[in-house]
Amino acid sequence: MIDKQLTEIDKEIKSYQKNENIILVAVSKFQSIEKIQEAYNAGHRHFGENYVQELAEKYEQLPKDIQWHCIGALQTNKVKYIAPFVYLIHTLDRKSLCDEIQKQGKKHNRVINCLIQVAISPEESKIGGCTFEEFENLYEYTLQQPNIKVLGLMGMASFTQNEDIIRGEFRSLADLYRKHPEFSILSMGMSSDYIIALQEGSNMIRIGTKIFGERI
Repeated sequence: MIDKQLTEIDKEIKSYQKNENIILVAVSKFQSIEKIQEAYNAGHRHFGENYVQELAEKYEQLPKDIQWHCIGALQTNKVKYIAPFVYLIHTLDRKSLCDEIQKQGKKHNRVINCLIQVAISPEESKIGGCTFEEFENLYEYTLQQPNIKVLGLMGMASFTQNEDIIRGEFRSLADLYRKHPEFSILSMGMSSDYIIALQEGSNMIRIGTKIFGERI
């Protein structure tokens, strides 16, 4: 069942791929080890978790070539638990978090890849992210940190059925992304809106229930 869902989504993705690959992050929050292993056995390697404790526990129990994405709001005191292995942090949105990621990256002698989360929705207080006005200052700050590499941007659209609103929010982030040719990742789009995100230029989407079914 899971391999079938992955195949169907992959077919959708291929219709939007041009000169770059689009990465599907399978959101495995609250999913069992068995379901994740099933997706792994089907050839999938990118998995996303919202909660640090759950992410660290799954890392210990599953194959070590999985590329783990931290996609949830990240508290500074939790960075140390994922710093040794995390593939990509999607939610860098403030200098204090930047400082802690740098500290832990240096401690573990590795450069930690990150995306800067930008608040593209007026529901910023619920979703998180720095404002467009704060972005450049934060990005410049990250460039001073030798153990952090910002690969691009992440954004979450409003929870609405109005596709025009969603499209406009995604487009605003895509516009910012295009101003930075050094970036390689534009992470936007989830189960409810990933088609719109792909249409607006996303090259990384985060999908959970559509792959795994309802959470445990």
